[in-house]
Amino acid sequence: MQENDTEYMREKMAEYRRELEPLVRYLPWFEQASGKTASSMYRGNGLDGPGALAVPVYDATLMSFIKEASASALMDRNYLYVFTRKNIKTPEDERKAIAECDYRNWDILCGILSKYVLGGRTRAVLWSQGVSERIFYLCVSKMLEIVTEWNAERNLTR
Repeated sequence: MQENDTEYMREKMAEYRRELEPLVRYLPWFEQASGKTASSMYRGNGLDGPGALAVPVYDATLMSFIKEASASALMDRNYLYVFTRKNIKTPEDERKAIAECDYRNWDILCGILSKYVLGGRTRAVLWSQGVSERIFYLCVSKMLEIVTEWNAERNLTR
């Protein structure tokens, strides 16, 4: 690797770390919440009839994560391209893709994370599924692992 390539990667990893830092604090919560539902249904005061509308209510920690992740540069509005290109169809495929990623596949991690964060705006079940399927936890922890290992291998600091 040439010196200018190393400098470019140093800058990219520093940028990735800056974007990732606000999300890392949610890892303990995601680890504890994995496999559980992060939402409940609000049906109103005794409105259980056939015309009653149920509204999902999400955990406040999850909503804070969604807000911070949505505002980060980690979001990829073209995330569907990642799923098509890598033939990712199920949460199991997503977990496998996450496990195989390294710094060269950062776009895959961003794409998977974006599906659940941005896609949850129109299909709210994705937010709960991101918690129960461990996608949020796995994506953020893999991203943290990548920036930490890259810096450690090259004895770099922030």
